[in-house]
Amino acid sequence: MSDEQPRIISRRDLLRTAGIAGAAAVSAPAGILAPVAAADASFATEPQAAVPPVGQPRREAFETLTAVEADLLDAVVDRLIPADALGPGAREARVVHYIDRALGGALAASRQAYAAGLASLDRYAQSSRGTRFLALSNTDKDSVLIDVETGAATGFAGSSAQFFGMVLNHTRQGMFGDPYYGGNANFIGWDLIGYPGVRTMVTTADQQAYEKGELKPNHRSAYDYDSFNKATADNAPHTHEDATHGDQA
Repeated sequence: MSDEQPRIISRRDLLRTAGIAGAAAVSAPAGILAPVAAADASFATEPQAAVPPVGQPRREAFETLTAVEADLLDAVVDRLIPADALGPGAREARVVHYIDRALGGALAASRQAYAAGLASLDRYAQSSRGTRFLALSNTDKDSVLIDVETGAATGFAGSSAQFFGMVLNHTRQGMFGDPYYGGNANFIGWDLIGYPGVRTMVTTADQQAYEKGELKPNHRSAYDYDSFNKATADNAPHTHEDATHGDQA
């Protein structure tokens, strides 16, 4: 590795350019890896969420990802959209919970790609930086992710850049999509880019206020409106403590 400071991978200036038209819908995976072999056994068989010591809160359960996968993915998305002076990031927006939930539904075709890709990422961090990804400093995490982004990381089924692109795409969905789907908690993503919220009618006064930067966000999910078909939002039962949008029966 050179002594040159790693470049920024994906920060607010990049994400501000991401359109949120159709934020109320989960888009299909933009890039799905070809079928790959099962994830590395040492990764897949690690102990899952242990019973916490007395006095410590029990960790939140995931629907699709293992505890090991969820922790690793959370560290990745935290570097893709980190909290900074402009506000909270992907971790605070619960992006991993969006991905976890979607992998059991709309993004189910990507489930194996996540299992294999996350295992490969952790192995590459160990072989190239001497320790597992979670133990790296933020600078070294960025450096590893740059290798993955550019396709320089080894040990992946196919190009590591394909895995990076998939995760980045889904991170954007979880950050800026409708909160009904489990991400964009407390409308963090919409507030970040100044999106005023889903509206079924926009008055002239609203338009003028928006152009002046004075239109207050309404903080409403698309599924708070009866005109949206809530039956298509999910085909499996679920619970998530931060969302109160739509029908969950």
